[in-house]
Amino acid sequence: MNKCPWFSVCGGCRYDFSAPNYRDDKKKLLEKWEIHSEPFWTPIGMRRRADFCFADGVFGFFERGTKNIVPIKKCMNLAPQINDMLPKISALPWNGAGSALVTLCDNGIDLAITSNVPYFSRDFKEAAEKLDLVRVSWNGTIVFQRRIPQIKFGEFTVDYPVGAFLQPTVASETAMRDFVLKHAQGARKTADLFCGIGNFTFALNADGFDIVGPFNQRDLFKKPLTAKMLNKYDLVVMDPPRAGALAQVTELASSTVPRIIYISCNPATLRRDAAILVRAGYKMTDIAAFDQFVGTEHWELGAVFQK
Repeated sequence: MNKCPWFSVCGGCRYDFSAPNYRDDKKKLLEKWEIHSEPFWTPIGMRRRADFCFADGVFGFFERGTKNIVPIKKCMNLAPQINDMLPKISALPWNGAGSALVTLCDNGIDLAITSNVPYFSRDFKEAAEKLDLVRVSWNGTIVFQRRIPQIKFGEFTVDYPVGAFLQPTVASETAMRDFVLKHAQGARKTADLFCGIGNFTFALNADGFDIVGPFNQRDLFKKPLTAKMLNKYDLVVMDPPRAGALAQVTELASSTVPRIIYISCNPATLRRDAAILVRAGYKMTDIAAFDQFVGTEHWELGAVFQK
């Protein structure tokens, strides 16, 4: 693999994923965890979503350690379809400052813009309509939509809401789902918390709960499922944001749920939440690592708790 020309300039990556020592260096971040299996290494060049920034007409990624923007028109870690579209997206008449989430859905590319300028301009709309994008939105307002962006989870297809969370690659998404399914065997009734648009929910035939998506609409930070509500489940799966699931874990600790599978993109909040579960009588029986955010210092962990 050729060395990434933007490494040490672009702020997106802490580690050079093209370097021969990349895996050894990144694994050092896992030394505090007793992980006995080899991490799942996500292949390079498969990332299907990226959050770009723009200001003063410049589109790209932030320069490392600054708010300057590096006008990147190709990233070695992105899917080819996104790289093919990047020069055209970066050439749009960007006004104001903000972020642009580019997502490769299963039926095309979605562009979701968040800007300090409340409304998009006519020039922007006309230019964007010339690009082969399935949808463009500006601060949640649809600029245009040729068809509803969609995501497939196995045999299930769901509509993709504007700006919704999606695992960065299909490969890492599948690996995590396989981990969950392996440890979910024998469960009769499952709750999938912070379920998003259904990565685990469909495969588990679970009751899904999240503030967005096609399942039960519930803000689990403000209104976690109570211990009484949880007691009807013999398995709880949860994949919260980086903030973790403190309120929900507190309720779980008081419940009779015998098995919990916790997927975490933040080892620090997983450690905090795991301590609550352990004090309540749960034992961590397995843990696995996934290099989902290639090149960054972030690890995704999957932990299984039983009592």
